[in-house]
Amino acid sequence: MELHTEIAGLAAQLGAILTNNGLTITTAESCTGGGISYALTDTPGSSAYIERCFVTYSNEAKVQLLGVAHNTLTEFGAVSRQTVDEMVQGAAKAAQADVAIAVSGIAGPGGGTQDKPVGTVWFGFYLQGKVLCEVCHFAGNRAEVRKQAIEFSIRKIISLLNA
Repeated sequence: MELHTEIAGLAAQLGAILTNNGLTITTAESCTGGGISYALTDTPGSSAYIERCFVTYSNEAKVQLLGVAHNTLTEFGAVSRQTVDEMVQGAAKAAQADVAIAVSGIAGPGGGTQDKPVGTVWFGFYLQGKVLCEVCHFAGNRAEVRKQAIEFSIRKIISLLNA
């Protein structure tokens, strides 16, 4: 698999920031299916800042690997601020990472609802104990939604680390 040039450049930029600051990172991915961790580990030297990442596609995986509460998934659904908040904190704890990214969304073509249409993606960002959650609505087919989610998450964590 070849990365889009822009994503590869962003991943390398993020890697340099993490290395320069002695920080580690992990991911907890659902709709991106490991795409963020793939991009990050495609950068030479990434073993200095990544030890493990999580693809938690099913709700049960979110519960077992990240400690997401069953009640959270039942009440708010997998694609929600509440779920990515728990995902990102659980991933950071499980990986003992300084920085974490969590993603849960509806890439399509099916699965969307009126409240959560295809292209709805929730992100959780963890930076040394602080959590920020954000939702985006992307357009396009499944591959385009996933690519946009990967790119957005890396851009956003770079922005947060540089703030």
